[in-house]
Amino acid sequence: MTRWSKIARRIRVPLGFAFVVFYFWLARPTRRSLFLGLIGILPGLFLRAMASGHVRKNEALATSGPYAYTRNPLYLGSLLMGIGFAVAARNWWIGAALVVMFFAIYVPVIRDEEGFLREKFPEFEEYAQRVPRMIPRITPHAEEKLTAFSWELYLKHREWNALVGAAGVVAGLAVKMMVC
Repeated sequence: MTRWSKIARRIRVPLGFAFVVFYFWLARPTRRSLFLGLIGILPGLFLRAMASGHVRKNEALATSGPYAYTRNPLYLGSLLMGIGFAVAARNWWIGAALVVMFFAIYVPVIRDEEGFLREKFPEFEEYAQRVPRMIPRITPHAEEKLTAFSWELYLKHREWNALVGAAGVVAGLAVKMMVC
């Protein structure tokens, strides 16, 4: 793990909270932008929820559900949500900041996670050859074993926090839209 990726891993959540202040300061939502933003936010939340219900962190390599289409459905879901929130805010600075944050924070984290998975799970290399890193396949890879979504895993990973946070930001945008 590189020095920057260790730092990125530690600061990604606190940086996200700090970004919210910047976000609300610059956001200029309208009803239309909020509606269009939800087109990215809701699928992002759904993808993150589905992924969290299939991953057994450090126990088994996740290859079912969304992991049969992309190796990083959680990050893809976050990216979709970020795009949706940028659209909802109607501010190019926010969009630019999200792009910079994604490449500066998440790309190194993804690379390090893949290194960990290669060491922990010998089957990861074959999986990585069949399933793309970020842009999903159109169809799931046929050899991936099918397992059902687990509410227990969803709750264990506390993915509901993403839903609560997204609802809070959307509500904040709605309030700002009415007040300003």
